[in-house]
Amino acid sequence: MAAPMLRGCCLGRCWALACIDSGSRHGRGAASGFTSSGKRGQSFVAQQPLLTAQKSSKGEHKWAAVVGLEIHAQIASNSKLFSGSQVHFAAPPNSLVSFFDASLPGTLPVLNRRCVEAAVMTGLALNCHINKKSLFDRKHYFYADLPAGYQITQQRLPIAVNGSLAYSVCVGKKWRQVITKTVRIKQIQLEQDSGKSLHDELRSQTLIDLNRAGVGLLEVVLEPDMSCGEEAATAVRELQLILQALGTSQANMAEGQLRVDANISVHHPGEPLGVRTEVKNLNSARFLARAIDYEIQRQINELENGCEILNETRSFDYKLGCTVPMRDKEGKQDYRWLFLLFMPEPNLPPLLLYDTASLPAGADPQQVINIDRIREQLPELPSETREKLIRQYGILPEHSFALLNEVGLLEFFQNVIKETRAEPKKVTSWVLNIFLGFLKQRNLAVNESPVTPSVLAELLNLLDRKVISSAAAKQVFEELWRSKGKTPSQIVSERKLERMQDEEALERVCHAVMEGHPQVVMDMKRGNPRAINKLIGLVRKVTHNRADPTVIKEILEKQLSS
Repeated sequence: MAAPMLRGCCLGRCWALACIDSGSRHGRGAASGFTSSGKRGQSFVAQQPLLTAQKSSKGEHKWAAVVGLEIHAQIASNSKLFSGSQVHFAAPPNSLVSFFDASLPGTLPVLNRRCVEAAVMTGLALNCHINKKSLFDRKHYFYADLPAGYQITQQRLPIAVNGSLAYSVCVGKKWRQVITKTVRIKQIQLEQDSGKSLHDELRSQTLIDLNRAGVGLLEVVLEPDMSCGEEAATAVRELQLILQALGTSQANMAEGQLRVDANISVHHPGEPLGVRTEVKNLNSARFLARAIDYEIQRQINELENGCEILNETRSFDYKLGCTVPMRDKEGKQDYRWLFLLFMPEPNLPPLLLYDTASLPAGADPQQVINIDRIREQLPELPSETREKLIRQYGILPEHSFALLNEVGLLEFFQNVIKETRAEPKKVTSWVLNIFLGFLKQRNLAVNESPVTPSVLAELLNLLDRKVISSAAAKQVFEELWRSKGKTPSQIVSERKLERMQDEEALERVCHAVMEGHPQVVMDMKRGNPRAINKLIGLVRKVTHNRADPTVIKEILEKQLSS
């Protein structure tokens, strides 16, 4: 059978679909008002035993936790996986729906080349084997936001298999104790997203938005090599950074572009694996960690109290901080049930990929995909970037993680480095401790900061030339947030924050402070180290932080010995 025709990311005609008014829905875990339902369907991650064991709350037995993840990443593409409909977040409901998306009779899928290339690039970055032949399947399940009654996916022979994802976690309370772990990747498959159901419990109706129906997804199935929420959240964050570096997905969890299903079970080491539960549609790394840790402890408590774990789907209530049941899983899967659930997609022939050695002579470059060519286009991955930062700037490993973990922070840091004479370690300290701290306090993104890299670089130059003290620099930085448009030099001049250069005047201030605090001076003479620090603080207060603490200490010690 011939390979399927590949379609570029062109824009196609759209067809608006009216909302569907239905009766009241139950068992979907919907809250009052409008809520969005995410992906549905059964999980097929095989469980493997873990080495990490943890004690129960009663301390009587050890438990081993088994955590596997299914991650759905929305592919960064202008159009959907099998239709020409545009992809835009927060577009008006049902404004981006083609005839194929609505599953009208006579419409056929046309595979999006961009989505295939994104899957291959992601697979290569995750050390996967790329299958030169992969197949599409129909996965049947009914719900209103899936118009066809099935999802086109790759169950039997996915595009990429047998990969690995390395991630780093901290041991103990100090980030300097960093260890690298690896989770195996079972497969990466292309599939369609479903639409979105908006449940209005007040009016007892469900509204359907099909804008998301047919959007291309990468499903990344991680083997259960993790044992706690922290490991899972860190692995997902590393995958998110990789996808963003590749450009294959924006992976914005707040916009639903990266959603995670967690499969969790517990058992005693050496005994058969426990019954697993699946926690669906987690769209925050923090909530993912909390949901997994809660579910592990919940299962331990249930088993120790003589109860059974149900094979069920659960959701995480972030307000209550717990998982709640959504629905029971289907009965025990048998071959007849699997046959009914999955069948080959008759409208899509096998997807054939090539490498340089197997590329047919005279092949149309627009109709074939060369794996080796995509491999050559792989950008620098986050792990390589971190190593480069450590080697180039001499920063600590934990600082390299922090620079990459905040969107836009690495670029900000590098732009400051280009424009300042300050040492990279000082720049790192200011960016991570002071600049990032201000952003967090005000809940701002890096690109929303009123302080630009050029402005921070100018401030650090003033500090490096000893024009101002460290304390004065922090005052200037605070003023920069309040006085947009002013430069650091202007603020220093207006507020008279220049470093005190008159040493004789500083000596007089130190002498006056010592005379005014005889008890502190006596403590200093007795060798109390806190006493001199107190005197330094008093002098800095009198000089409005314009005096250098090192110079103040030298003068105080000189006057004390004279």
